[in-house]
Amino acid sequence: MATTVVFHEYGGPEVLRLVDVPVGEPGPGEIRVRVQAIGLNRAESLFRAGIYIEQARSFPARLGGECAGVVEAVGPGVTGFAPGEEISTVPQFSYNDYAVYAEQAIVPVSAVVHRPHGLDAVGAAAVWMPYLTAYSALADTVGARPGDTVALNAASSSAGLALIDVANHLGLRPIALTRTAEKKDALLKHGAAEVVVTDHENQLDRLLRATGGRGVELVMDAVAGPGVTDLARAVAPGGTLLVYGGLSGQPTPYPGLTLGLPALNMRSFTVLETTRDPERLRRAVAFVAAGVRSGAFRPVVDRTLDLADIAEAHWYLESNAQVGKIVVTVGG
Repeated sequence: MATTVVFHEYGGPEVLRLVDVPVGEPGPGEIRVRVQAIGLNRAESLFRAGIYIEQARSFPARLGGECAGVVEAVGPGVTGFAPGEEISTVPQFSYNDYAVYAEQAIVPVSAVVHRPHGLDAVGAAAVWMPYLTAYSALADTVGARPGDTVALNAASSSAGLALIDVANHLGLRPIALTRTAEKKDALLKHGAAEVVVTDHENQLDRLLRATGGRGVELVMDAVAGPGVTDLARAVAPGGTLLVYGGLSGQPTPYPGLTLGLPALNMRSFTVLETTRDPERLRRAVAFVAAGVRSGAFRPVVDRTLDLADIAEAHWYLESNAQVGKIVVTVGG
């Protein structure tokens, strides 16, 4: 039996419960992991609330796609991993099929990667989603080039900080957008070329001034909703507005008609485009692991909490007060 997080209905963090669940043996193509640390992602709070891109097929439902731990057992046909090895999982599977908010978890081997040298379990639970997202969006999807300027909102999230790191690594110029001034210094210290405090500054004017009037080549939008129209005004001709999240929870219009059909590329993106494609994942993992080895990439962990405090961890996740990743530790 393994302590596992479940919920029996949609709702706030208070619906999360800890129960003992039998784990069993891994089947073909599966690995059983002794979980040491879990990286929290906003998708999990949306799934718990019933407003994610997919719904729970049945209750009780489970959560979690990103963890670090140790291989306990491998199923038939699994190669490349052995009991005792330190690994991480990457976001790839539906929470209806697998979940890692638990002391032990069975996961598909396709979602398992070796732990990069130099990272402990907390770091290994915090690195993959942010940096895979950043690399896949900037280099693999958009093909951003050195000298391009990228504007990004939700900049103090783990993905936002990774985008700043990867942008600098690729020779791009990252401009961070944040609502309030409290996080400005942290974003500049982390490597943002400029920070625009959107509650107090004219976002469009600042972005145009920062680019000599031409606009930014890329916007990474984690918020979506009506604000995409204002962001689109700041995109250079032929540039791209990439929507990779929906934190606003509001309908997202296509701004092209409102703005008079400019030369604007707009598309959606999630890290699943990469993690569900073996070849793209292989390249992305190699890129991130090399960045970790060189010291260029270091995941920022805002705080750690224990699995017993999972509801508190979700309350904090939804507060938007964090700078970086929230990690839940398991078994000390």
